[in-house]
Amino acid sequence: MKNFINYIKSSRSDILLFAVFLLLLNLVAYRAFVRFDLTAPRSYSLSKASIQTVRTLEEPLSIKVFFTSNLSAPYNSVDQYVRDLMTEYKGKANRNFSCEFFDMSKPENENIAASYKLNQIQIREVKNNEVGFKQVWMGMVFTYADSVETLDGIVSPEGLEYKITSKINNMIATTSTLAGLNGRVKLTLYRSDAMKDLGIQGFKEMEGAVKKAYTLVNAKNQNKIDIEVLDPSYEESLPLVQQYGLQAISWDKGEKHGILGLVLSYNDAFRLLPVRLERTFFGQNIISGLDSLEDTITESLKSLVSKTVEIGYITGHGEWNINDDENGSGKFNDLVKDRYSFKLLNLLTDEITPNLTSVIINGPKRAFTDDELYKIDQYLLKGGNLILFLDPVDEVLPQGEMAYYQQPSYNPIDTKLAKILDKYGIKMGKNYVLDETCFVQANQMYGKMPVYFVPELQKQNLNQKHVISKNLGYVYFMQASTIDIEDAKAQEGEKVTVLAKSSPNSWLMTGNFHTNPSMLRVPADKSTLKSENLAVLVEGKFKSAFDAKPETEKKDETLSVSSHLKESIQSGKIFVVGSSKLTRPQLIASEDQPVAMFVRNAVDYLNGEEDLCTMRTKGLALNTLSVKSMALANTAKYFNIYGLVIIVAVIGLIIWQRRNSRRRAIRMTYNPNDSREISNAKTDSVKETK
Repeated sequence: MKNFINYIKSSRSDILLFAVFLLLLNLVAYRAFVRFDLTAPRSYSLSKASIQTVRTLEEPLSIKVFFTSNLSAPYNSVDQYVRDLMTEYKGKANRNFSCEFFDMSKPENENIAASYKLNQIQIREVKNNEVGFKQVWMGMVFTYADSVETLDGIVSPEGLEYKITSKINNMIATTSTLAGLNGRVKLTLYRSDAMKDLGIQGFKEMEGAVKKAYTLVNAKNQNKIDIEVLDPSYEESLPLVQQYGLQAISWDKGEKHGILGLVLSYNDAFRLLPVRLERTFFGQNIISGLDSLEDTITESLKSLVSKTVEIGYITGHGEWNINDDENGSGKFNDLVKDRYSFKLLNLLTDEITPNLTSVIINGPKRAFTDDELYKIDQYLLKGGNLILFLDPVDEVLPQGEMAYYQQPSYNPIDTKLAKILDKYGIKMGKNYVLDETCFVQANQMYGKMPVYFVPELQKQNLNQKHVISKNLGYVYFMQASTIDIEDAKAQEGEKVTVLAKSSPNSWLMTGNFHTNPSMLRVPADKSTLKSENLAVLVEGKFKSAFDAKPETEKKDETLSVSSHLKESIQSGKIFVVGSSKLTRPQLIASEDQPVAMFVRNAVDYLNGEEDLCTMRTKGLALNTLSVKSMALANTAKYFNIYGLVIIVAVIGLIIWQRRNSRRRAIRMTYNPNDSREISNAKTDSVKETK
C-alpha cells in the first residue's frame, strides 16, 4: 500500500491519473452535458415556442423514431440532427415527454414501423465507387393521449423543428377540442342503392371501406364520431346536393337518378370528402378516394374541429379566388390552412370585426369605394394589420383556339387604394421591375434565356435582420412593381423595414408592358440601373386618410354619432408586395420553396406568431454564393480544381529551395572547405561528392 501511495505521488503516475480524470469527466458530462450552438440561425437550439409546447404538456407525449443506422452522406447528418433535436426537446420538456429510438436492423421493429403506416423510402448510395439504391426507414411517430400522427420521409433537417412542434401543437389542439366538443362529429355516406347494378368498380366495396376507415379513426379520436349510411330519395337528394355539393348522378337517359358523397359534419360546419364517381381514360366508371380514406377522414377532422386563427380576405374587386388551386390563390390557402382560416369579406355589406388580427387584399382589379376604403383605414387605426399583394396592371390571357400564338394584354389597374396608402407614405409604382439577376429559362431554340421580369433575390437582397426574411438564401419575385417608402420614413411614429429589394442591376418597364423574354434587353445606359424595393413592412401608428366618415346615407338630423378616428389608438402593421404572383401556383407550388416560406412568415408575423418564422427557416441550407456572371463562376470553379493544387506545389518548391539554401549557408559559415553534401534520402546517409 505504501509503495502504491509513493507511486501515485511520483511523476510516474501522471499518465494514469490523467486517464482516470478523463474517464470521470466523461461520466459527469454524460449526466450533465452542456452544448453551445454557434450557428447563425441557431439551428441546434430550440425556439421559445418549442420549449413552451413541451414544457406545458398536459398528457403523455411519446415520440418513436424509426431511422435506419449507418446511412451514407448526406442522410447520416439527418439521423444525427434528429437525435440532437430530440435531446434538446427532452432537456426542456416536463415529465410527460418521452422519446424512443428503434433499431431498424431488427425485423420486429420494421413490423412496428409498418403498423404505424410508415413507408420505406429509396435513397441513392455511393459505395465502392458504385452508385446504388437502398430502401431505408426515416420517419417518426407521435402519440398524444389517444391521437397518433406520423412524420415520414425525413430526408433533410431543413425546417424539421417547425414540423415537429407544429405536429405536436396540432395534436394538442385537436385533442383538447375533441374533449370539449358540445355534441358529436358525424360521418355520413350518401349513396343510392339503385346504382349498385351499374357496374361501377368499387361501389359494392365502398360502404365496407368507409366503415373500416371510420373504425380506425374513431378509435384514435376518443370515439367522438358517429357514422350513418343513407339512401335518400330523389326529392330528398336535391337539397343535399345544394347543401353539401354531393354528386348528382343520372342514367337511363335521365329517367333514373342517384346521389353519391361522403360528408363529415359538426354542428353547422362540414367537410366534403373526396369519395367520387370518376371515369377513367379507358371509359370505366370507378369510385375514387377509397385507398387513402383513413388519412382523408383524419385530416378533415382536424380541419373541422381545430380552432384556427381567422383572417379577413376581402372580395368584390376581382381578387384571386382563395379556393381555386389552378386559376386562383388556392395554394396560398393550402400554405396557411394548418393555422389560419379565411373569412371572406365584402366591404359593401360586411364590417371588419375586431376579432380579425389581420386582413388580406390579394390582387384586386376594380376600384374600392370611399366607404370601403374608410373601413380599411379605421380598422388599421384600431390596431389591425394589413397584408397587401397589389398588381400594377391586369394581365389578361388570350382565349380561344389561337390563344397559344397571342400575347397577353395588360390593362392599367386603379383600385383607389392609393388614397389611403399615399397617406401612410406608401406609393405603389405603375411598372414592372426587371433584373439581370433573374430566373434563367432553358429554351430549345434560344438555349438559356434570362427571364428579367422574374428577379432572383439573393441573400444580400433580403433583410437578414428581420424574422420574415432572415435565413432565406434566395426568393423569386414575378412581375412586381416598385414601392416608394420615402414619405413613410419621414412620418413620425412609423417604422419602415425593406424586406426584399432587387439587385443594383435593375431597371423598370413602364407603359408598353409585355412578358416575352426574347424581346427584353438590358439597357445600354448603365446609369439607369439601380436597386428597387419589392416588399416592405411599415409598423407603428398612422394618421387617417379621411377627415370624417364618408356620407353614404342621408344624415339623421335628430341624432348625431361620430366614432371617427383621426389617428391610431394602437400600433398596426402593413405588409406590402407589388405583385400578387407570390400567392399564385407559379411561385408557391409547395411549402418548402423559399418564396412560400417568405409569404408564410409574413402572415405569421402580422398575426403575432414571430417565433414560428424563426423556427420555420432554422437549419436551411440556403446560404448560396452570389453569382454575378457565369464567367466569374467558371473562374472560381477551375481555380478550386487546379489553381489551389498549383499554388500548393509552388509553395512546396519554394520551401524546399529555401531549406537547401539554408543548409548551404550553414555549411559555408562553419565548414567551407568540407566537400560533402547532406543527402535528403530516407536513410539520411552522408555521401561523398565526386
